[in-house]
Amino acid sequence: MSLPEAFKDELRARIPLSDIIGKRMKLTRAGREYKGCCPFHKEKTPSFTVNDVKGFYHCFGCGAHGDSIGFLMNHDNMSFMDAVEQLASMAGMQVPKSTPEDERKYKQQASLYDLMEAAAKYYEQQLHDVKNKKILQYLKERGLSLETIRSFRLGFSTPEEQGLKQILLKAGFKTDAIIEAGLFKKSTKNQNDIYPFFRARVMFPVLDIQGRVVAFGGRVLPERYGGPADKSAPKYINSPETAIFHKGRMLYGLSRARKAIGDGEPVVVVEGYMDVIALAQAGFKAAVAPLGTALTEPQIQELWKVMPPDKRAPILCFDGDVAGQRAAGRALERIFPILKPDHSAKFAFLPAEHDPDSLIKDEGVPAMERVLKNAIGLFDMMWKEEEKDRNMSQPEAKAGFRAGLEKRARQIADMTVQQFFIHEINQKVNEVFLSRSSAKGQTSGKPFFKGKPVQPGVHSPYRPNSVRAEPVKSKKLRQSDRVRILLALMIHYPELYEEFGEDFGTIEIANTEYDHIRQELINLLGEQNSLDYQAVKQHLNESGHGKALETIFDASLYLHAGFAKPGQPFDVVRQAWRDVWEIGFRNARMA
Repeated sequence: MSLPEAFKDELRARIPLSDIIGKRMKLTRAGREYKGCCPFHKEKTPSFTVNDVKGFYHCFGCGAHGDSIGFLMNHDNMSFMDAVEQLASMAGMQVPKSTPEDERKYKQQASLYDLMEAAAKYYEQQLHDVKNKKILQYLKERGLSLETIRSFRLGFSTPEEQGLKQILLKAGFKTDAIIEAGLFKKSTKNQNDIYPFFRARVMFPVLDIQGRVVAFGGRVLPERYGGPADKSAPKYINSPETAIFHKGRMLYGLSRARKAIGDGEPVVVVEGYMDVIALAQAGFKAAVAPLGTALTEPQIQELWKVMPPDKRAPILCFDGDVAGQRAAGRALERIFPILKPDHSAKFAFLPAEHDPDSLIKDEGVPAMERVLKNAIGLFDMMWKEEEKDRNMSQPEAKAGFRAGLEKRARQIADMTVQQFFIHEINQKVNEVFLSRSSAKGQTSGKPFFKGKPVQPGVHSPYRPNSVRAEPVKSKKLRQSDRVRILLALMIHYPELYEEFGEDFGTIEIANTEYDHIRQELINLLGEQNSLDYQAVKQHLNESGHGKALETIFDASLYLHAGFAKPGQPFDVVRQAWRDVWEIGFRNARMA
């Protein structure tokens, strides 16, 4: 039976060759490849290599060479169709029947690949056409080099885009195929006419794992570059699902990241197209993103397939705001049911008001490296999620916390992994709540993390450190500036109150509004200093101090005190407090 090439390509792409061969012989990692002693002839020195990226095995001793289908046929003595059936079962695919309808279906898919490639070339040409130079300039102003723009094959869809229709029709593609590809839609006014789906947008080609263009994402332009004035258009739109594009299975950037992933570079999953491109340009070559949706189980599994066996823990990078926390919580819920031995994930959170693109622009590559270095594992993320909004000062609350953790762990289908999670839960809960070393923490009502009281907003996963902001010398500051700095520090780092609350209460503050804020903070943090800074600010606003807060946090504050920004290393923050207080208040009082 003859099978369509598109089906065989998909079959090979879905299952890493090393997974198939590794179940039948010992393979060891060797750079981007795997090595082992050839199963087709006797040898003592390994000369048999397996390359997942290329999808082939090769023996330099006997010359054996082939793909996954060929390996099963030669090694397991299977017929062609038996090998295909076994692989299809592993990949969750159905072997197509040799009917005229199926033949037409796969020929149509092959034609769609050609059509999408032609469209991608056209969009690229439009971007680099001299009449659209302001669009190219816009991308450069966003920080993209010409090399990066060409590497990612970025393009531009003109406002009318009838030129694309003419190009495709002239190349022999039928109108029905153009519509099926999602590039054009049927007109509701004139059934014989079609109109372009993408208009006046920067175009991002979406490639499948084999590097073929299967879809597009389109970003609306700012108004001064020809974008809509009313801001009603969605910022990004994506191609609809087609016979060759399955949004929930694919990841933007995966085909080009595959080599870096094979080399062992850390895989970073971010939110969108520009995040991937900005990271790649900055040297993070293994960056990928879902396609306008939340991360799905199949996308996670696709990542695991292409990652080295000992490094299957992609870093899921989220915004540090409330929406980012919620997205991380949903990702955690999706990962738990599909967990299996040596398959995991990590969670990293960006500083507030930053995405990867803006963070790298504003604070440099080291800031992004620090975010990724601060990534936490699945167990710690689960602990943090379950701990959120709980006051564990009472025994029954602690028991509920433990029950919540176990409920999450029992979502794990693999029993071995589930048992280890439950064992770790019991061990950690006992260590935190029942050991002598935690006796003080048991009655404090503070949240715990990694067996110790959490310093909220400092090293917690929701507020990772950004780059260091070293304290400035404060001898030349005015006393009013020192007051603002100490208030800002106490608001952004309420955990300072435990150590410096007594000093804070002795400060002489001439500004009545600031003194009222100080008194409000003493009352609030004296009872509950486990709040994060957003909660503290919200309380102060609700207490009527909003206008005074604006004067504390006006732009000039951070000219003197970059260390007072949220998300700085806590050792820097503590030292900054000491410097400002001792020079401005302790020394003055002693004098």
